[in-house]
Amino acid sequence: MSGIEGKVVVITGASTGIGEATALLLAGRGARVVVGARRTERIAALAERIVAGGGEAIHSTTDVRRRDDVEALVAAGVERFGRVDVLVNNAGIGPISAMDELRVDDWDAMIDVNLKGVLYGIAAVLPRFRAQGSGQIVNVVSTSGLKIVPLQAVYAGTKNAVRTISEGLRQEAGPDLRVTVVSPGMTRTDFADSITSPAVREGIREGMGDVGIAPDAIARAIAFAIEQPGDVDVGDVVVRPTAQG
Repeated sequence: MSGIEGKVVVITGASTGIGEATALLLAGRGARVVVGARRTERIAALAERIVAGGGEAIHSTTDVRRRDDVEALVAAGVERFGRVDVLVNNAGIGPISAMDELRVDDWDAMIDVNLKGVLYGIAAVLPRFRAQGSGQIVNVVSTSGLKIVPLQAVYAGTKNAVRTISEGLRQEAGPDLRVTVVSPGMTRTDFADSITSPAVREGIREGMGDVGIAPDAIARAIAFAIEQPGDVDVGDVVVRPTAQG
């Protein structure tokens, strides 16, 4: 099953930024989207916006730290549309800081959202993909895992863990399933909102304003991977601003 039109795509972290942009782009190309995030009002408004524009969309309040929530999101897609073809594991947080600050709660949160949330998504769709003989998992990671810099050790660690898991899953997947990793560079999102260190938060916001690219750029990369023929697996896509070092 190639192309985008008619595919059922589940997207986590869809209330804003890359997730929102991806939902709008895919729905505009004929996908039936299932959007999940913690902020119910925002994803409800997103689904309504898609439907008002002639697309198909449903929403479910989803905290990816809760396995039951992720399972319910996928189940909602199956119940409404009869199947799920793609999971975009997009939900993520980045409360970066110096290791010496010992923000252990932030470390735990990144592991819960960025790593365990992805695993819960995989667990929710993999049996369904096996049963229907097709499916694709798109994991959104980060260029922070490609170039390790101060303040981002734990964040990059969670993203690189997902990168490793994705490659292992790809090798296990066989000829019927596809696994894609998309690594955004600095993108204009609300990423900085989760940063608990005030100085770091302001620095990231300034950097986004100076060189950040629009979330649409990442959405287009995700769409490119999805629209390929079923026997073509786009394994790794890096999308960064030209000005990013």
